Amino acid sequence: MTMKTLLTAFGLSLFLAMPGNALTITHAQGETEIDGAPQTVVVFDLASLDTLDALGVTVAGVPGGTLPSYLRHYQDSGVARVGSLFEPDFEAVAALQPDLVIVGGRSSAKHAELSRIAPTIDLSLDRADYLASARRNVETLAGIFGKEAEAAEKLAALDESVEALRAAAADAGRALVILTTGGRMSAHGPGSRFGVIYDDYGLTAAVEGLDTGNHGQAISHEFLLETNPDWLFVVDRDSAIGRDGDAGRQLLDNELVRQTTAWQNDHIVFLDPVSWYLVGGGLTAMQTSVDQIRSALSAD
Repeated sequence: MTMKTLLTAFGLSLFLAMPGNALTITHAQGETEIDGAPQTVVVFDLASLDTLDALGVTVAGVPGGTLPSYLRHYQDSGVARVGSLFEPDFEAVAALQPDLVIVGGRSSAKHAELSRIAPTIDLSLDRADYLASARRNVETLAGIFGKEAEAAEKLAALDESVEALRAAAADAGRALVILTTGGRMSAHGPGSRFGVIYDDYGLTAAVEGLDTGNHGQAISHEFLLETNPDWLFVVDRDSAIGRDGDAGRQLLDNELVRQTTAWQNDHIVFLDPVSWYLVGGGLTAMQTSVDQIRSALSAD
């Protein structure tokens, strides 16, 4: 029996050929064996759903909730609803008799329970190695479904865009990413859930030592003025989950914020909220995010 090994420049995703065309897949919570290319797939990780959609892989079940416009066809009646990202409907999953279940991020805590129903892999991103782990996940999915050529083409395009963004970021000045929600703000620095903008995309952090927890560091308008970033990138959670789409803009339309360099130079960028807050490391979301930031920096 042959051994199929998929190596990347950033890490390793391992597929071992087993009798009967089975594959053993290494993922965030260990190893899982599947019997060849799955025919019925349930996905609880939106980054994986994004990538599978980009690679042309059919999905049988998805969680309910907000999806970006390019994934809303999964809300059609032909695709089963299997609970939410946090709370799977285990009966609905079992009824589909899936060959593979994919979790990640918000749904990773349900890996063990879902594994009792069907082979389950956890494609959570490594926050400390975001872009490389996202790339590994894409290649893992491509290897499972025989989509290596398609993935390689899209990853090459992403690599080219990232290099162009890094070139534009080199002279862009100091940047800060904030999350707005419910009239509150939190700042996110290197190593945080949004740290890819510094760690991989090359922007210089306006402030170091911020809390890298999932919710970031609570901040005020005074903090923004004191930090005075050249660029302010905003993830509006309310907009991402379908609440008031103007709440984040209204929150920042403040006397103190208007004194910042970012405001005065029209350098406040509202990032695509669903891509950043909900989807994350999917192929389409990453390409969209990189293109948006590069376009903003290049337009200056």
